[in-house]
Amino acid sequence: MFDEQSIVKELSFKAIRSSGAGGQHVNKTSSKVELYFDLLNSKVLSTKQKELLVKNLAYRLTKNSELILQCDESRSQHKNKTIVTARFIDLIKTNLIEEKERIPTKIPKAVIKKRLTDKRKQSDKKANRKPPKID
Repeated sequence: MFDEQSIVKELSFKAIRSSGAGGQHVNKTSSKVELYFDLLNSKVLSTKQKELLVKNLAYRLTKNSELILQCDESRSQHKNKTIVTARFIDLIKTNLIEEKERIPTKIPKAVIKKRLTDKRKQSDKKANRKPPKID
């Protein structure tokens, strides 16, 4: 797969002021953490892995193929950094899994026969509800 420690070294972080309610302290501290990862210039991931991530994370990447995640759950900058790093690792791991191609199975003859007999029964039931034709 990939080495987690070496991919974490490629990340860059930025601490900014968190929005929302808080006391006087919130206006002075930068507890919100933004994580930046340049996908195309990564040295840890192979080209095949990069292509897979670009395809799977297309809706989350910027025009420069940069992934940006942010966290402001905690009041601590350190905790937020830990949380966003864990989220990043999970995101990469889940999106590196290739989906297996589905092999279509043949429909059993008994299933086809049952469907046709049920269809015939339903048709007869509805036909019997009609008034008889008098010529």
